[in-house]
Amino acid sequence: MKVLVTGAAGFIGYHVVKKLLTQDLEVVGLDNINGYYDVGLKFARLADSGIPKEKIKKGQCVQSHKFPAYRFIQLDLTDREDVFLLFRNERFTHVINLAAQAGVRYSLENPLSYIHSNIVGFTNLLEACRTSSIRHLVYASSSSVYGEDTPVPYKESARTDHPVSLYAATKKSNELLAYTYSRLYKLPVTGIRFFTVYGPWGRPDMAPWLFMSAISKGMPIKVFNKGEMQRDFTYIDDVVEGVMKIIPSPPQTGIPSMVYNMGCSSPLQLMDFIGIIEKTTGKKAIVEMADMQPGDVVSTFADTSLLEADFGYKPSTPVETGIRKFFEWFGDYEAKRPR
Repeated sequence: MKVLVTGAAGFIGYHVVKKLLTQDLEVVGLDNINGYYDVGLKFARLADSGIPKEKIKKGQCVQSHKFPAYRFIQLDLTDREDVFLLFRNERFTHVINLAAQAGVRYSLENPLSYIHSNIVGFTNLLEACRTSSIRHLVYASSSSVYGEDTPVPYKESARTDHPVSLYAATKKSNELLAYTYSRLYKLPVTGIRFFTVYGPWGRPDMAPWLFMSAISKGMPIKVFNKGEMQRDFTYIDDVVEGVMKIIPSPPQTGIPSMVYNMGCSSPLQLMDFIGIIEKTTGKKAIVEMADMQPGDVVSTFADTSLLEADFGYKPSTPVETGIRKFFEWFGDYEAKRPR
């Protein structure tokens, strides 16, 4: 197998790359390294994979000095000709698409960046996979596709045509595009609806990092919907293990397209989650209650029975364990991070 991982400087992408490299596989990572959040964190992830910042030049593959089977290229999926050239030169067998313009709230302010990255870029990737006879495309979707009127726990069979954010709409569009390519061209595709992934090397725009950072520093945190929310927090190692089970197993159905939920199926009240961070850090949160934000949903809750039935797998790391590991990494990262 020769695997392309897009979004390789991102949170999930970084971890997937590291796991793939333990499997004696050839891996190429791709990322545009955009400035949606701290690029220093993205470069630090790459450096930990043996790709130093000073070696990175747009459009040029950089060899990892830690992993002989890993190379990285800074490239944007919207650059269609460059993407097609990369596929022609590298002859990938499998593709894991974890690249996207992320963030629900940011999509309210910059909608076109989501259309450009998540739809145009994803369509370019589908075309490149189609013309390169890729054996399996695994791509990131999101729990946000379920909107606010879906019965819990969320099942993959539930209707997902009432998204409450532009981000969610683009992720639903990805699923529709992937299904259509699968139907028309027999391209094997599997979408994964991730549920609030957290852990070491996480994203600083997400609640686990925001809360951990503020509480550790004695700063206030803003809690929306006055705390009346729950999330299905899913630890990164569980997510990576699930992805690894899916990669070598393309759908065998007539139309080779599947979508799976990947969450813990154990939603936690937001205030209880904050309590776990308080206990882990030994510090009390300074809470500022706020109204519900446009684009948010009150609850996420994954039904993972389909994932269990097809792969015998269910994420299972308790939040207390995951938050402790995240806190240990966070303290070390903050101590070493350049100011």
